[in-house]
Amino acid sequence: MAAKLKKGDKVVVLAGKDKGKEGTIASVDPKAGKAIVDGVNMAIRHTRQSQTAQGGRLPKALPIELSNLAYLDKNGKPTRVGFKVEDGKKVRVAKTTGDVIDA
Repeated sequence: MAAKLKKGDKVVVLAGKDKGKEGTIASVDPKAGKAIVDGVNMAIRHTRQSQTAQGGRLPKALPIELSNLAYLDKNGKPTRVGFKVEDGKKVRVAKTTGDVIDA
């Protein structure tokens, strides 16, 4: 199945402790149905100091369910993503405006 949300997409969180927060997708795990969004679903990880890295309490973004994310269209409103075939090529389309996402 084609990916409705991809790396680099601007999204808003629909549910959970970070509801309403916006961010950019850093990575997607399609098998697990999760994505890591910058600045969303943060947790503190305690790491030990090494020769190369400073230790301490470091914030880390944890994966969030794809179903709890909505794509932000050019107007900054959350929208669902659909697919349409244009010129023999399958492209993503914003459901609210009908605009092509992948230009």
